[in-house]
Amino acid sequence: MPKFYVTTPIYYVNDRPHIGHAYTTILADVLARYHRSLGNDTFFLTGTDEHGQKVEKAAAKRGMDNLAHCDETVVRFQELWKKLGITNDRFIRTTQDFHVEVVQKVLQDLYDRGEIYKAEYTGWYCVGDERFFTEKDLVDGKCPECGREVQAIKESNYFFRMGKYQDWLVDYIKTHPDFILPAFRANETLGFLKKPLNDLCISRRKSRLAWGIELPFDPDYVCYVWFDALLNYVSGVGYLQNENDFSRWWPASCQLIGKDILTTHSVYWPTMLKAMDLPMPKTIFAHGWWLTGNAKMSKSLGNVVNPMDMIARCGVDAFRYYLLAEMSPGNDANFSEESFVARYNSDLANDLGNLLSRVNKLTVRATGGAVPECGALEEIDRAFLGECDAAASAMRACLDEMKLDQGINAVLGAVRAGNRYLEQCAPWTLAKAGKTERLHTVLHTAAEVLRRVAVLLSPVMPDKMTELAGALGIHAGEIGSICDLDGDFDWSGRTMKEIAPLFPRILEEERKDAPKTVAPAKKTEPETPLISIDDFSRVVLKTARVAAAEAIPDAEKLLKLQLDLGGETRQIVAGIAKSYAPETLVGKTIVVVANLQSAVLRGVESQGMLLAAKHGKELKLVTIDGEIPAGCRIG
Repeated sequence: MPKFYVTTPIYYVNDRPHIGHAYTTILADVLARYHRSLGNDTFFLTGTDEHGQKVEKAAAKRGMDNLAHCDETVVRFQELWKKLGITNDRFIRTTQDFHVEVVQKVLQDLYDRGEIYKAEYTGWYCVGDERFFTEKDLVDGKCPECGREVQAIKESNYFFRMGKYQDWLVDYIKTHPDFILPAFRANETLGFLKKPLNDLCISRRKSRLAWGIELPFDPDYVCYVWFDALLNYVSGVGYLQNENDFSRWWPASCQLIGKDILTTHSVYWPTMLKAMDLPMPKTIFAHGWWLTGNAKMSKSLGNVVNPMDMIARCGVDAFRYYLLAEMSPGNDANFSEESFVARYNSDLANDLGNLLSRVNKLTVRATGGAVPECGALEEIDRAFLGECDAAASAMRACLDEMKLDQGINAVLGAVRAGNRYLEQCAPWTLAKAGKTERLHTVLHTAAEVLRRVAVLLSPVMPDKMTELAGALGIHAGEIGSICDLDGDFDWSGRTMKEIAPLFPRILEEERKDAPKTVAPAKKTEPETPLISIDDFSRVVLKTARVAAAEAIPDAEKLLKLQLDLGGETRQIVAGIAKSYAPETLVGKTIVVVANLQSAVLRGVESQGMLLAAKHGKELKLVTIDGEIPAGCRIG
């Protein structure tokens, strides 16, 4: 059986969990859930880093014992992970006895083999990062990582011979393209390794810092917090304790980190493993930061998003969905309340929630809720099921490539295809016409696709997809998994009941008032009147290729375009002359309203209207992503 071992960084216990911590842990949880659904043997490790100077100072300030302080503050993370539905197999704390024992055994072994040695050290120390820097490392005389003041320190310390592995590490990164991802992060590490790699100071004098793991070969020192913390990835799966467990899980399949701790994980960690004679993890994946207004979230700027606040307002699953769908792993992403509400309303309320509601109501009216048997499939049914199959394949591929946002979008594409399928098949018309067999086939097909969507999105939204399955008459635990998605599902005896909206729409006034929960949409008239799907279906949108374009004399804003609509030629007049020169338009594939009544503008007939977006004085045409023939219907 294939195995999958995923880790998060262990979070510094003195911090309060924020959206960055939540994202990394949710991402790991979603990966673990997907691999379990694929039938893979899976282990998920997370936890907290509880040693170091900042913890010691915080405990002293509170007049508390160091461990008691950690026992109290670790609960913040444990409670949040429980609230977020995190399914970690183990939560490790670096103060636990088994971890301390493993760290000391590793230290002793490396010392005995000459991989650790004692030497005089003169350098600059940053309390905030608990790291030594050389003079050349400093930026304007301050810490290059956090910008804080540094202290000049001269003392004897113990060093790990990290520099001896520099050439090996460069070669390993170059010959293992999946080792550090995304690839540009591997290039960053290789850039760092162009300079001579110094040995790593792995000790702190107890006279300066007592809160740490004591060096087994010198009781006057404790272990550097990063050397201690990194070893959790192996101690957490049985290293030097349970050889069967360790051989079962190591090497790790995917170690998730934020890009700010790339060097410690892509330089310190692999050289430590090499010295310990252990295999390298398959992939170290560095994701981007969550930004607000293009600035990194930080306490000093006051722009940190508290996950608990968002959960209280919108629910756990909607929060999980937004984080996974909005950020492309590896790149930064901007968090804003506006983008959250827009994605929630578009993807969850309008697309997925609407499809479930329509199928549910139509089935209750047609059969009293019993999911009908499927009759002979027509081409449109097979095409719809094929789109769902393609979405499942895309999700699997995106999972392997760490492109979960694209996988989620592919599944939402199948959901949108479901809404189009209902419009095209018009089950309400079939019911009126008494075409019962065809009606039953359409409803059955739509229910089956919804079930598959629930399976594919269950790792992202486990509770809501259980609710969705329940709305289809499927009990918890019967929904199935990705590994058996292609098999036949037994729909006999399944009965639907009318349900409340799965994702109640968030109205603008609700967003401004910041309610603690997402309430059902109020029956107030919105500023822009809503239209029904029937209203929208009367608008015919088509792709059109621009065959020719020219300016209209004495009309500085207008251009005359000759369009190819797939064998049909149209002429339209468009007010885009200030944004586009005629020659730049020829060959573009644009979107036009094809069933608009003709009009005459400046004496020139216009047989339709093109679509464009405007922001201030900037105007951009709505064009097509990729190649598609002219004359294709959009909707």
